[in-house]
Amino acid sequence: MIRFGRVDSKTCRAPESFAMNPPVPQKNIVYFDLETQRSFGDVGGYAHAQKEKMGVSVAVTYSTARGTYEIYPESELEKLGEELIKADLVVGWNHLQFDYPVLQPYVFHTLSQQTINLDMMLDLESRIGFRLKLDSVAAASLGAGKSASGLDALRWWQEHKKSGDFAPLRKIAEYCAHDVKVTKGVHEYALEHGLLKYDDKSGRIAEIAVNWE
Repeated sequence: MIRFGRVDSKTCRAPESFAMNPPVPQKNIVYFDLETQRSFGDVGGYAHAQKEKMGVSVAVTYSTARGTYEIYPESELEKLGEELIKADLVVGWNHLQFDYPVLQPYVFHTLSQQTINLDMMLDLESRIGFRLKLDSVAAASLGAGKSASGLDALRWWQEHKKSGDFAPLRKIAEYCAHDVKVTKGVHEYALEHGLLKYDDKSGRIAEIAVNWE
């Protein structure tokens, strides 16, 4: 069994540009992301994708109560489901419409109905009328963004499948953990400043007020 397990937050360092020290939370917020085994093209195309068939290569959470990252391989996703439903709040980026449908075949609980969620992307879309990429908001608000791309993660998964080598799987875990760190940084920035910055598609930086207390 491949076991990643728990990673202390001190060993998963954020770029200095968004390393913050927000107030100690009074509730357990779980930040969440996953990477898939298959692309949209493999499961029917973007418009008609069967997300439940995409498969999970690696998932990562950060719990504010625990103070550590937890990395879940495919064999331990039921445990991930338990962590999500026990959280006081799950924070992600498009996790309601993407990550949950991908993860659902692995877990007993109906995630969308048995979790309390803040999907930052969907909330921002309801305010500005179009969807933002996490990288756009992170770059404008924090001065830092993603470390790789989803296409890289898919390529690493194929390398792992063909070779059985653990190294490509570790790369996926590191990339996914960085995305969780960025998600956490964006949420904490919004809590501290009451707003987020983003690229408004014309090359200018815009601001949007948020109240996610």
